[in-house]
Amino acid sequence: MNKSLLLLLILLNSCTLFFKKKTERMLARVGSEYLFESDLKGIIPAGSLPKDSLILTKSFIDNWVQQKLMIKQALNNLSNEQMDFTKQLEDYKNSLIIYQYENALVKQKLDTVITDEEARNYYDTNQQNFQLKDNIVQLQYVKLPLKSSISRQVKKLLISENQDDKNKLVELCEKNAVDSFLDDQIWLYFNDVLKQIPIRTFNQEELLKSHRDIEVQDSLFLYMVHFKDFRIKESLSPFSLEKQRIRDIILNKRKIELIGRMQEDIYSKALKNNDFEIY
Repeated sequence: MNKSLLLLLILLNSCTLFFKKKTERMLARVGSEYLFESDLKGIIPAGSLPKDSLILTKSFIDNWVQQKLMIKQALNNLSNEQMDFTKQLEDYKNSLIIYQYENALVKQKLDTVITDEEARNYYDTNQQNFQLKDNIVQLQYVKLPLKSSISRQVKKLLISENQDDKNKLVELCEKNAVDSFLDDQIWLYFNDVLKQIPIRTFNQEELLKSHRDIEVQDSLFLYMVHFKDFRIKESLSPFSLEKQRIRDIILNKRKIELIGRMQEDIYSKALKNNDFEIY
């Protein structure tokens, strides 16, 4: 786009703004360009407080002014050749077209069914890629008021393997606990647990190896923890923790292979039909 055409577009835009100016409140101007109140539509979320709305409005106006000033400065200093983005736009358009086609192909033809056997086989043959970077635990945890009358009962139920006791614990926690986590089949990162429970330790590994049950308290609450199992960092991560990650890896591998086959098919057909020549 040369500068003459650019000036013509600015002139036409200015004519449109002339009529718009008569009915709308102007918020800012840079040269012959104006920012109107209607341009803020959608910028401020519904229900925003007046103070927040004012901050968002000011930020938008400041950014608009800075952008227009930069564009104005660039237009005054760049040559026509420097402002010719034809090739870049064409390359970008082509990339978008290919991307959209590949996505459509993947949605249509990608096999997304991954059996547990396939996931397990991948896990077994790639164990070197599934080493833990942090300690993980399986546990049950209950948070009670500091002088709760049910703390002894909870402690007894926590360490029980009897299913009836586990059910009683769930009912008891629903009625009396400040907080609880009772699904001991789920692996949790121990660092995340420590954010919820004020356990103080300088050596996580020694703590996990030497304590199956822990009780700690702060000024308000009693925290009772029963560890079912744990894994130390740098050991093999459990399959159940890695299952979704493995699924994503397999799907991505299938996607790459599908796109590769599609590219080869297109090339082969074009070669057979003499649709291209390389000189």
